[in-house]
Amino acid sequence: MKQKENTNVRLLLIAAIVAVVNIISYTWFVPNEFTNDNKANLIKATIDILHDLKKPVTVSAYFSENLPPAISQARSDFKDMLLEYAARSGNKVVYNFINPNKNDTTEKEAMQNGINPVMVNIRDKDQVKQQKAFLGAVVKVGEKSDVIPFIQPGASMEYALSSTIKKLSIEKKPVIGFLTGNGEAPLENMEQAAQDLNVLYDLQPFTLTDTAKIPAGMTTLVMVAPKDTFRTGQLAVLNNFLSNGGRLLITFSGLKGNLQTAQGSLISIGLRKWLASMQIVMQPKFVLDAHCAAVGVQQREGMLMFTNNVPFPYLPMIKNFANHPITSGLGSVMLPFASTFSYIGDTARVKYTVLATTSDKTGLMGAPVALDVEHQWQPSEFPLSNLPVAAAFTGVDGNKDSRMVLIANGDFAVNGSGHDAQRQEEDNINLFVNSIDWLSDETGLIELRSKEIKAVPLKDIKDSTKTLLKYLNFFLPILFVILFGIIRMQWKRKLRLKRMAEIYE
Repeated sequence: MKQKENTNVRLLLIAAIVAVVNIISYTWFVPNEFTNDNKANLIKATIDILHDLKKPVTVSAYFSENLPPAISQARSDFKDMLLEYAARSGNKVVYNFINPNKNDTTEKEAMQNGINPVMVNIRDKDQVKQQKAFLGAVVKVGEKSDVIPFIQPGASMEYALSSTIKKLSIEKKPVIGFLTGNGEAPLENMEQAAQDLNVLYDLQPFTLTDTAKIPAGMTTLVMVAPKDTFRTGQLAVLNNFLSNGGRLLITFSGLKGNLQTAQGSLISIGLRKWLASMQIVMQPKFVLDAHCAAVGVQQREGMLMFTNNVPFPYLPMIKNFANHPITSGLGSVMLPFASTFSYIGDTARVKYTVLATTSDKTGLMGAPVALDVEHQWQPSEFPLSNLPVAAAFTGVDGNKDSRMVLIANGDFAVNGSGHDAQRQEEDNINLFVNSIDWLSDETGLIELRSKEIKAVPLKDIKDSTKTLLKYLNFFLPILFVILFGIIRMQWKRKLRLKRMAEIYE
């Protein structure tokens, strides 16, 4: 009896200790600094934003309850993040969770705030039914507010939350000038990129003339796919801009590929010569890459017409990236009809960083060229490897503060307009936006993009390895079963012999 009482006392003591530890951990919250992949939960940029808050931040999180575990995890992750934001900000970040499915009033409130439901499948016994699910938040800083309409389950939330707080707390956004006047792609044709950039920047078109005076607040210029000839005076304005510490993004290949006319041609607008004056030599040739996207080719089989996807090396899929803030976290970027370049200048004076290169099976094709989608490509046509297609330069034109990013393709982030508009791959947009972030953003929020959870491209496997793995997958389980049967049979045989020996004894 006494022993039973002692056991009960021990159990009560353990329960009390656990309760006290929980209370202490909730009261004195110490942020967990590392995730499973050893990355800090909150990067320095986020911590700086939270420390610099002058006004309280209120986050109203509209999350449905009783959802499948994979979706409801988003609510738990978001709550953990808000708890850390509150601790880091000295409790200037306050939050509350609202279940919009509770009643019609809260559902209407969520939708009026810009958070629309998505339909998810819920398994109820033997039936699958659909239910409205809300996963969004409204962020308020002082009198200003903004909405995060959908928080993707399984994705990083820090960039969405930190950039929203930054957007609402800054008094004046940095100005980014998008150059016009030489056939550049207009800003309205870059809907995806503009949507991301508008969070932190004021995007303005800027016409480059011989006598243009670049506004003092416009420290970054963006040149996207120019097609018309540059005058000497215009290029002199750019030289002066860089020599005064300006930042410049150029997306330009000097080439044009048209699948409708099946022609590839050279664009001579004076920009290649201007780059050569800075010791950047751009090749007047198309990059060919065995690792490429496919194009649809109409083929006839008897009376039937069907589309066959054919690999087209003029559409290289770039997967080799440097360990740099611009390219960190990228998986694959398509650069259609790209060229390549090299830097032959003094790397002690100008810091030159290759950001992206082609694969180890690369070739070059001079322009003009006929674009034959039915060409049977041979390994001998890809004798080169790792050609640069994007690079960052620091210290251009003698000013250590100047920066320039060159990407040897003009249209990789352009959506187009009207019926010709098309959605670009997410990493295409990330490369473009990251480049502008690196040139312009001093907050360091660019680091957050590398924390996004992305689908990592599978490595190419040789045919012989595929065959080996296929047979292993088929025969290995059978071998394990046979081996288990033999071991079990031997064990039973020994057991039977042992019993027989005991009987005869």
